[in-house]
Amino acid sequence: MNNLIHIPFRDSEVLAVNVDGKPHVILKPFVESIGLDFEPQRKKLAGKSWACTSLVEVQMPGDRQVRQVVATDVRTALMLLATIDERRVAETARPLLVAYQSEVADAIEAYWTKGGAINPRASEDQIDALVRRARVQMEVIATARGIIDDHYLEAKGRLVLAQAMGEEPELDPTTLPMDVTSYLRDRKVNRVLIAKHCGGFGKRLRALYIAEHGHEPKKVPREVNGTFQQVNGYTKRDENLFDRVFAIMRADLEGVRA
Repeated sequence: MNNLIHIPFRDSEVLAVNVDGKPHVILKPFVESIGLDFEPQRKKLAGKSWACTSLVEVQMPGDRQVRQVVATDVRTALMLLATIDERRVAETARPLLVAYQSEVADAIEAYWTKGGAINPRASEDQIDALVRRARVQMEVIATARGIIDDHYLEAKGRLVLAQAMGEEPELDPTTLPMDVTSYLRDRKVNRVLIAKHCGGFGKRLRALYIAEHGHEPKKVPREVNGTFQQVNGYTKRDENLFDRVFAIMRADLEGVRA
């Protein structure tokens, strides 16, 4: 049986489970909270090649026995939300739908992976997992000394420590790491469009960086889908380059704000 996880969101909550280390949303209460019938939405996902659903065993709130329920990964839940026209749901449910479409993935990610995951219901195992995560990240940072820009490594190390301790990091703002996905999220670009244009944005950004500095951006270790990979390392010093690329791609990104 999977342990049910209650993730606070606005004046409501998202019910989730851990499937192979990744958060999966329990579909029925998720769609019913915005006034939609569960079965039509389940059938809709069953016919979509991009949908990732699972049957998981949980004991739902108020239930006396363990049952199999449908769960989806966060990406599938967001794709489903993107197909729902806010004008077609009840007026009372509309604010929650809009909030789900623009904010819920960040809330789940923060609860699952960052300092915000340490909450009053956290178990010792959850806290231990966060500590182990921080230790691995710090070991990766330590091995990169002399290879990766020291300013970047210092900023990254302070961020990791602050997250593990639930504190605010003390940083030189210009050394804060930047990446394309986070930048576009801050610009309120729809997540589906981020996935579509992230690669092109990154290529343009790299080209501008080389034109500006005369060399490739340095590679830095970053966690991508659960593994550490070498990616182009940017900091707040490069924000003007991000802004210039955004301006170039505005035609692709306008009108798709969450």
